[in-house]
Amino acid sequence: GSPVPPEERRLRDKKHLDDITAARLPPLHHSPAKLLSIEESIAIQIQQKEAYEEMQAKLAAQKLAERLNIKMLRFEPEGEASTQYREVRDED
Repeated sequence: GSPVPPEERRLRDKKHLDDITAARLPPLHHSPAKLLSIEESIAIQIQQKEAYEEMQAKLAAQKLAERLNIKMLRFEPEGEASTQYREVRDED
């Protein structure tokens, strides 16, 4: 047979795919991938690791507090609680 031009072959393959499947590639919502230097990549990975570890620590503290049934109350050393114990004296 005669050779088929690449563009015609691409169109024929696309039509064949349309005939046999309804699957489509999702639309590209983000910008295409960018090349980064090794330094930039390492910096981003370190930043993401630190954020991940911080989130894990917060979740662990929250779970531990829930398990131990710890209630966080307001502490006011100079506030209302300290004034309740003062003696009231009449000055004669």
